[in-house]
Amino acid sequence: MVARLQQCIVLAWVLAATAWVAIWWTSAPVIAMAGVVLMTFAHAAVLAVEFIAARQVSASDPIPRASALQCARAWLAESLIAPRVFCWEQPFRSRAVPDHLPQTNGRRGVVLIHGFLCNRGFWNPWLRALRERNNAFIAVNLEPVFGSIDHHVTTIDAAVQRVTSATGKPPILICHSMGGLAARAWLRAADGSARVHRIVTIGTPHRGTWLARFGRTANGREMRIGGEWMRRIEGKDAQSVRFTCWYSNCDNIVFPISTATITGADNRLAHARGHVEMAFVEGLRRDTFDLLDEWSTGCATKAMPTAARRFE
Repeated sequence: MVARLQQCIVLAWVLAATAWVAIWWTSAPVIAMAGVVLMTFAHAAVLAVEFIAARQVSASDPIPRASALQCARAWLAESLIAPRVFCWEQPFRSRAVPDHLPQTNGRRGVVLIHGFLCNRGFWNPWLRALRERNNAFIAVNLEPVFGSIDHHVTTIDAAVQRVTSATGKPPILICHSMGGLAARAWLRAADGSARVHRIVTIGTPHRGTWLARFGRTANGREMRIGGEWMRRIEGKDAQSVRFTCWYSNCDNIVFPISTATITGADNRLAHARGHVEMAFVEGLRRDTFDLLDEWSTGCATKAMPTAARRFE
């Protein structure tokens, strides 16, 4: 559903840009080109508002916020990567890298869980890298798109079962944004603590996000700070399952900053990165893949203090 929705948006943009150029090109080519440029980069203005809000709201957060210059760099990077994700990878390439389930190769498998208004195409660079490593993986599509986060439990449970059957080992769950909350919902509903090796989250609003106050969908409302759903999900997850939580002091979607961390987890700072950009940082992906090769102890590792781990 997300792919079709985003295909329609891209098609509408192409038609609008074409019509604008057709109307103005003969009489005013400068206006024709200016209109196309404006339509192309309108999303950057929306992102700028998000970054400004994130910086202001995080002013009193216990984790120091990024500088204005660092936020500007993150805004530029986010503005460039967003069209690639939302206008190409997700609408047209969501099935470019199929799930991979090699049998008994001794490697730990992965379940990848995307966030709000995304699909499995979000993970394409990760999927290609996992295929090269020959790790088993399944990248799920979370539907219904605007339903409750709890509705995704069965989808995640089926993926965990399939990867475990193929490898004989509990998988790692790698999650972006709302996907981390879906993983926590599965963890509770399916009693998954013994069925997963580690849960890695990237920019997940573990304690909600300020932006969710504007959400009108079921899952959007559930991500409100202090909301009923967030209160229900609170617990001792990090004591029963090892969590690695990548967060950014420049996240334009999940803020204040510390809402993307879990007390008692291995919280790692992706310094001055935007919300989507974080998942496309090569060093972050490499460090996450290193966790696939660790030995399972069957229990959580000793907690690391927030911001103790950092990636530039």
